[in-house]
Amino acid sequence: MADGTCADDFAPLRDLLDRSLDDGADAGASIALVHDGELLVDLWGGEARPGVPWERDTLVQVWSVTKTMVGLATLVLADRGELDLDAPVASYWPDFAAAGKGDVRVRQVLGHTSGVPGWTPPLTVEELMDLEHSEAILAAETPWYEPGSAPAYQMIDHGHLLDAIVRGATGRSLADVLHEDVVAPLGGGFHLGVPDDLLDSCADLIAPPPLDLDPDHPPTDFLLRTVLNPSLSTRTCNSAPWRRSAVGGAGGHGTARGVAQVQAVVSHGGEVGGVRLLSEAAVDRIWEVQSSGTDLVLDVPLTFGLGYGLETPAAPALPSGRMCWWTGYGGAIVVNDAETRTTFAYAPNKLVNHLVSSPRTDAYVRTAFDCLGAS
Repeated sequence: MADGTCADDFAPLRDLLDRSLDDGADAGASIALVHDGELLVDLWGGEARPGVPWERDTLVQVWSVTKTMVGLATLVLADRGELDLDAPVASYWPDFAAAGKGDVRVRQVLGHTSGVPGWTPPLTVEELMDLEHSEAILAAETPWYEPGSAPAYQMIDHGHLLDAIVRGATGRSLADVLHEDVVAPLGGGFHLGVPDDLLDSCADLIAPPPLDLDPDHPPTDFLLRTVLNPSLSTRTCNSAPWRRSAVGGAGGHGTARGVAQVQAVVSHGGEVGGVRLLSEAAVDRIWEVQSSGTDLVLDVPLTFGLGYGLETPAAPALPSGRMCWWTGYGGAIVVNDAETRTTFAYAPNKLVNHLVSSPRTDAYVRTAFDCLGAS
């Protein structure tokens, strides 16, 4: 049975988590929902590791949900005037102008149209975790396609690109900005680089079953180039060096509560819990479409705003309207609905074959918003 708190109107969400834990669809997970400034759902259950119960503050890697957190940190800096989203990346990171990338804008990085969704030279995991080293390789990269012409999901290097921009603009790392200026004021519960004293609080990831590829619909060349360079196994991600690292495209660890309470600043017009991080104008910019169409990496239709995915048929469970979101490999997700002032987050450790959507995650999202509509 799940532990935690849940408003009566959201009992079906608790029931779904209980069933998922009972039948093994989830090994361990947390879910949270913030609505109109209140944490109405804060549930967790299952096992973090065999024989170790999932507790209130158990952390788990949420993969690309991390992108929403580093995107938010970048938007906060822009709203303060510390960087310009419409400026060339090279104005903050001069080396990035190499190989014809001088006109790529910061907003295009946030919208996954930088032209460099990955690394061409072979990269080890150790090199990936050395941010300044792997960022220098990205700066020299020749664009894989014409920047700005289509979405090409920056699967792993998204955080590297933003870290180099933020470092050049402020002299601070992206992780420091995220922790000090965004997460801490909103209650904690998320880490880009887990501190040593919290390593034992991390849940171990469980690998998904082997993917049964469709011979009539093979992976894109870009997907193979990003997934395999370097390959991130659950064994790697369960290691202390990886958890300590600050890979902002995939490596963030948090509770669903921590993710939801931070991201609620977006669904609540820039201010939640008495803390204002963004002006309403800055929040509005999230819905400025930066790219839309079949993504050259994931090969599904996607629309990206500034730092977030927007409404798309590729994720049918999402609510329609003024909504922004993103998901993580294996199933984690955060959804911000600005019309209802609601943020929902789900953070599991048992991974399924999920890139943009999957039945398990879709069920949580649908149930959460069905409960909201019925309340």
